[in-house]
Formats: sequence, C-alpha cells, structure tokens
Amino acid sequence: MAKQDYYELLGVERTATIEIIKKSYRKLAMEHHPDRNPGDKAAEAKFREVNEAYDVLKDEQKRAAYDRFGHAAFEQGMGGGGGGFDFATGFADIFDEMFGDMMGGRRGRGGPQRGADLRYNMEITLEEAYHGKKSKITVPSSIACEPCKGSGSKGGAAPKTCTTCRGAGKVRSQQGFFTIERTCPTCNGGGKVISDPCPSCRGSGRTRKEKQLEVTVPPGVEEGTRIRLAGEGEIGGPGAPPGDLYIFLAIQPHRMFQREGANLFMRMPIAMTTAALGGELEVPSIDGGRVKVSIPKGCQNGHRFRLRGKGMTVLRSTARGDLFLEAAVEVPVNLTDKQRKLLEEFEKESDQRTYSPETQGFFDRIKEFVDSLKS
Repeated sequence: MAKQDYYELLGVERTATIEIIKKSYRKLAMEHHPDRNPGDKAAEAKFREVNEAYDVLKDEQKRAAYDRFGHAAFEQGMGGGGGGFDFATGFADIFDEMFGDMMGGRRGRGGPQRGADLRYNMEITLEEAYHGKKSKITVPSSIACEPCKGSGSKGGAAPKTCTTCRGAGKVRSQQGFFTIERTCPTCNGGGKVISDPCPSCRGSGRTRKEKQLEVTVPPGVEEGTRIRLAGEGEIGGPGAPPGDLYIFLAIQPHRMFQREGANLFMRMPIAMTTAALGGELEVPSIDGGRVKVSIPKGCQNGHRFRLRGKGMTVLRSTARGDLFLEAAVEVPVNLTDKQRKLLEEFEKESDQRTYSPETQGFFDRIKEFVDSLKS
C-alpha cells in the first residue's frame, strides 16, 4: 500500500512554514495519542504516521530531500527518517515538541554546568554614596585546581565519555507507553567520567581560595543597589563558564542627613533671637563644603528651606537632588537673673497679637469654642 503524502497527512500546504507544520502536528498527535485511545489500533497507527511525517518535515535537509524525491529519499538506506516511529525512544521527544515551548525547552541534556553565582554585602557611608568609591574586597571562592588545570583528572588528562549514557548525561527507561528520563547515575549528568581523579582536588577540578577584587561604586547609588562582576563567581564544570559575583550595597545611617531618593533632609536648630531678628547661618553640605542660609525675621518653628542642587548625586547622571532644612527654633534655657528680667520686661512691653499672632489666634479659637458650648 502506497504511503500517504506527508503534507496531506499533516493537513498543510507544501509551502507551509515550520510554525504551521508544528501547530498541525501537535493537534494531530494529541488527537491520536495512544493514551487517549487505549486499544485503538487505528489511532496508534495514525499516531506513528503523524510522527514519521513530522520527523521529516521539521528537518530542513530531510524536507528538501522529500520535496525532491518523495518517499524514495528515505528508502534503501538513503537517509533514514521514514523508518517508523520508535515508542521506546520517542515519547520524550514528542513531549518536548508538544510542550517544550511552555516548559522553556528541555533542561539537563548533560554537559558541564555553569558555575554558581555569589553574593557579597558591602556597607558604605552616605558620603561614599555621593562621591562614589573604589574598594578592594576579599571573596572566598572556588578556582580551577592548578595540578589538573580544572579537569579533575590526574595530570590534567581529559575525562572520558560516560559509557552508560554515551555522553548525554541522561538515561531512559520505558514503563508501558511512557519513557522515564533521569540523570545518569554514573556521571551524575556530566556526560564525562574521571577514571583517575586528581589527588589535590579529588576529582572535583576546583579548590577553595580567597581572591581580591576591586569594586567600583558609582556616584549616586542607593540602598540595595546591586553591582554585577561578570565571571567572578564560582568556577563552572570543565569547559563551562563561571558564575557571577553580585555585590549588594547598604548605606550607613548618617548623623545629620536623612535621604529620600536624591534629596537630603536636615533639622536646623535656630536660636530664638536669630529666629526673631533674622540673620545668617552656615550649614554643612554632603559634598564636604558649607552653605550659607539667610534666616528671615520672625522665622517660625518648622519653616522649611530648600537649597537646590545641594542634595545627592543621581546615578549615571549629572543632576543633583536638593537639600531641605527644617527650622527648629530653640527656646533658651538656664537663664541668668538679668536675662529673665529682660524677658519679663519684653513681655510687659509687647502686644501678644503682634509678636505671637499664632499663639493668640489659638487661644481666641479656644474661647470661641467654650462660648459656643455655653450658648
């Protein structure tokens, strides 16, 4: 009986893209899968034919040969690919084709593994966050064993291909219609075995050693900023790249400034006389300098001053935040007799409505409130 055309079998045009072919294949494979049609020989045969057709059309070279020679391209040893579907080895591949995109592709096909990433916590001052800094750190890590040059074999000999999995790193076993895939127990998924381990590293290909690294902290970093040093993590398996080192920054609390993003905030005590008469004060700046602030006459407690461009640097920018100063008017303490008498005279000579309008207004509102309750 003549074989059905592969394109007709999958229900696609001869000019169909691989995406269209794959979509049609998935639908037919699910429809005729033996698990959905137990005991149905016709469905089982259709399932084999669908997989045989897809095995050819998904491969560019096989598809080109089929388009030119038809089924004859795979007969009499001309290519292999039309020889039927092998249940013992093919179910895992079918699962990949049907669900590989959703599962992110198959993982763990063997081979050396990339090295693990490392984390290092670094604490810096607010001034260092403003200016940036360069610092040397010491990191415990794994490096390639020098006697075996990271191979794990004595004398640096190359590991041999695992005979159990033939270098795949995985072995399969069939249970009914299902094929179970697991990590090779001989090579632990590496695909290679070491017959004569290096005595220095005991076959691991790595040794523990502290290494010094220079870290550049850019100006404007904030709490929790992460700096990545590529390739400075744990060493990978033979032939595999190392991991990365991630440095997490923490900024120490400052004794004067509080930070919110690029802006800084500071409480500025002001003597009562300066607040009343006005004047000028100098305050520190995060860049190490000093800034003059003009205090207006009658400055009240809680008044906020804004100094533009005197805050923190902004990461990867020439901009700067602002510095906000909050006035904290200080009432004098430990008065001498003369100072007390002068204040008492000041009290007698002053109209509270003039020099303390907010206080007077507050007590006026209390009086109005009490009178309203009486009425």
